Amino acid sequence: MQKSQDHAYPTHWEADVVLRDGGTARIRPITPDDAERLVSFYEQVSDESKYYRFFAPYPRLSDRDVHRFTHHDYVDRVGLAATVGGEFIATVRYDRINDQGLPAKDPEDDQAEVAFLVQDAHQGRGVASALLEHIAAVARERGIRRFAAEVLPANSKMIKVFTDAGYTHKRTFEDGVVRLEFDLEPTEQSMAVMRGREQRAEARSVQRLLTPRSVAVIGTGRAPGGVGRTALRSLLDSGFTGRVHAVNHAFPEGMQRLDPEGVPAVRALREISEPVDLAVIAVPADSVPDVVRDCGEHGVQGVLILSSGYAEAGPDGRERQRDLLRQARSYGMRLIGPNAFGLINTAPGVRLNASLAPQMPGAGHIGLFTQSGAIGIALLSGLHARGPGDGGIAGISAFVSAGNRADVSGNDLLQYWYEDPDTDVVILYLESIGNPRKFARLARRTAAVKPVVVARGARHNGTAPPGHAVPTVRVPDSTVAALMRQAGVIRVDTVTELIDAGLLLASQPLPAGSRIAILGNSESLALLAYDACLTERLRPQRPHVLTSAATPDDFRAALAEALAGDGCDAVVVTAIPWVGEGAAVSPGGGEGAALAAALRTAAEAHPEKPVTVVHLAMDELAETLAAPAPAPAPAPASGPDAPAGDRAPRPEDPAPAPARPPESAPPPRSPSQPARPLSPPGPPPTLAAPQPAPARDPGATTPPPRRAAPVRIPAYPAAERAVRALAEAVRYAAWRREAADPGRVPEYDDIQEAAAGADIEHLLGRLTLDVPTGRSVPVPPEDAEALLARYGIHTRPVLAAPDPDTAVRAAARLGYPVALKTTAPHLRHRADLGGVRLDIAGERELRRTYAELTDFLGSPEELRPVVQSMVPRGVDTVIRAAIDPAAGAVLSFGLAGAPSQLLGDIAHRLIPATDREVAEQIRSIRAAPMLFGWRGSQPVDTAALAELLLRVSRLVDDHPEVVGVDLEPVVVAAHGLSVLGASVRLARPPATTDLGPRRLPVY
Repeated sequence: MQKSQDHAYPTHWEADVVLRDGGTARIRPITPDDAERLVSFYEQVSDESKYYRFFAPYPRLSDRDVHRFTHHDYVDRVGLAATVGGEFIATVRYDRINDQGLPAKDPEDDQAEVAFLVQDAHQGRGVASALLEHIAAVARERGIRRFAAEVLPANSKMIKVFTDAGYTHKRTFEDGVVRLEFDLEPTEQSMAVMRGREQRAEARSVQRLLTPRSVAVIGTGRAPGGVGRTALRSLLDSGFTGRVHAVNHAFPEGMQRLDPEGVPAVRALREISEPVDLAVIAVPADSVPDVVRDCGEHGVQGVLILSSGYAEAGPDGRERQRDLLRQARSYGMRLIGPNAFGLINTAPGVRLNASLAPQMPGAGHIGLFTQSGAIGIALLSGLHARGPGDGGIAGISAFVSAGNRADVSGNDLLQYWYEDPDTDVVILYLESIGNPRKFARLARRTAAVKPVVVARGARHNGTAPPGHAVPTVRVPDSTVAALMRQAGVIRVDTVTELIDAGLLLASQPLPAGSRIAILGNSESLALLAYDACLTERLRPQRPHVLTSAATPDDFRAALAEALAGDGCDAVVVTAIPWVGEGAAVSPGGGEGAALAAALRTAAEAHPEKPVTVVHLAMDELAETLAAPAPAPAPAPASGPDAPAGDRAPRPEDPAPAPARPPESAPPPRSPSQPARPLSPPGPPPTLAAPQPAPARDPGATTPPPRRAAPVRIPAYPAAERAVRALAEAVRYAAWRREAADPGRVPEYDDIQEAAAGADIEHLLGRLTLDVPTGRSVPVPPEDAEALLARYGIHTRPVLAAPDPDTAVRAAARLGYPVALKTTAPHLRHRADLGGVRLDIAGERELRRTYAELTDFLGSPEELRPVVQSMVPRGVDTVIRAAIDPAAGAVLSFGLAGAPSQLLGDIAHRLIPATDREVAEQIRSIRAAPMLFGWRGSQPVDTAALAELLLRVSRLVDDHPEVVGVDLEPVVVAAHGLSVLGASVRLARPPATTDLGPRRLPVY
């Protein structure tokens, strides 16, 4: 049991959380200054809730009660409160007890009694569940391993809070009271429950921002122009279905309408008599705090801040941004911005354009998030050019440009789009990732059901853009890209590639393989496509070249033949303006539209295979292919007198899609063409899987399958662009198939996890006395060897040899033959510089070698030589694991020496790695053939190598204090392997991680 006097107010327990309805609350420790808040809170709780808490009528708190509930030692007695607007809405506390249920006095007591009280007006919002997550984390930090709670049987809501949490629990009934006891060690089920609640809450909070029923534009200018007036015009021009209010304190007294827009105008938000769901703020930064306060007091659900002058303006602006975020969250509001470009929702029941975009994008099924307003404009413009109008190939479902993203980020949008039935493809432009571990987790889960395409800005300078306070990435961008691909993310480099890949994935099914058929009326263009396929490691067939006079019917027949064949998984059609005599369409007279109709007809017959088009000087072809299919003729009535549209549904009719909340419906998709599924038939990738295996998140809402769309075919002006987009789809489809069976993290009987934890705690206590918090420390070699041995990782003994006589004694102890090596940093692992001498067979040779080494390279004090026994010959490899602040825990593997150091031939995987991922990791390096019998050499024991990688992964995953492991070299022989060098670094883990209770980040 820890001493209370050693613990001051624990600021790291403070957290902002999203509740079930999408609002936010702040969780923090209760202090003596909260006495009045506690009394006020208790007065607003119903008599029934008080009875459930104290098992008797308890109308008011005595002074003694108030003192007891507000004075804590933060060790044996802890109280947390959930607050909104600075006032309590719920409390939870624990008291450490012994086995008899009395106050604990023994340091070994590890049980506590826990109790909740939630204000009636806030019951049902998930406040108690959030408090339980946080109080459990606090208890674990203070050495408590079990909670006990006594609940009246009628208090079913509180019983459900405990039993639904996912912890291992025991339930008994005695003396009219239900007693619940549960372990606080997180389980797979408790983590899934927590992440499921997190997903639903954060998705709901974004949904509230995207589906407001009323919007107030605060800072609307009195004259045309300006940011506020532009945002107001965008709202009105988009056909927003809700109510709009213009707010400006400078409006004249008595002004009620703003003309020529004709919207209600007020001087202050409090003058609006109805609820306001979303406030668009366009006032100077100095005035924003007052506006946000007015929004909070009016009950606004979310604020979109277009104003600049925050973190992008320097240190003072960064502090102003933090204050703004604290203020918004204190009122339970989510915040987009500051310095944001805006948000858009194209659903017909909403039609929201709360942005500075000059026109409303077409409705479709691409979700778009950017941090940069300029890139947002470029993406919207690029998509509009490729397929304008509702239902076109480039239509979007929602768009958010978050600016400095002080609060709402790409992670929040991933939570929302994961379950949004009207978003088929997610496109993200990110300049920084605030919570990389969470991003990887959410991206992997989302990618298991729909494509996630990401482009990153500021990849190489090692710093975040102005306004983005995030950890700096220490690993190369190539490593970050590899880790993203492991999570199923489609990583591209440019805005153009974002659009190219997004259009193909939004309109075409996933290919079943990499076999590509190529056809067209230009041999040169077909050969460019063929070469591009080879560059992207696809398997193109010999191009089928039509004549330059080929008609649309010839294209239709050729495409139908290619799609019908068993030898291809996708088709690339190349087209140039045709020439010929006697054709149905004259050159320049609608040839693009005719060809588009022919290609669509052929594609409809084989909806399981993707088709893409490369064209030169045929803009009409691209425009027609991108547009919605023409509407069909009206269906006949089901009876002789039935009016059109008034008939009973037939079995062959498509099922109606669920409506988009709150009252909207998804963008209409034309029923004129047969539906094209968005994934190949048969086994994975499947878009309707009940819960993707890699997500490990059964508590989250399972998104419905994507619905079929009319045939739309993406067209590209260059073969390289079309093939690159198709290659991304091929790789993503392969990842989807593999993700259905991600492998497992093996259990090894000889791993001593608890003993390793005790060793780590002892080492940290010994090594970090004078080390600043967060700084890592190296573990002495003998301690590192002992710690690694706890996980079955055994290193070859190394004996110091400060002089020749000591070297001889060391060799005699180890047994000849031996190796003599220097351990000086500048010579370590440098056999090429003579710092490593091998196969020394006897004492005379050892003394001679020692003398040569010291004469040639320096004194023994400088070289720090060591002696080590020889191991069987094999391939020298290197294994590393490290915690990167931006990438998370990373497991790395490569061949030692030039391949990894000079060529960067290293493969990376996120920790924890599965057996399947490690097997792929070993084979993914370019030098992998050297492990499998290259040029007649003997293959090495890759099974032993895979096991070693998995053991290292387990060590780092089980113990977040292990921030670095370096095994070099690891000599992999034909049978077995030998670890010749090892180092370990430790650090105190951060107070909060992605594995802890859910919380909103603070940047």
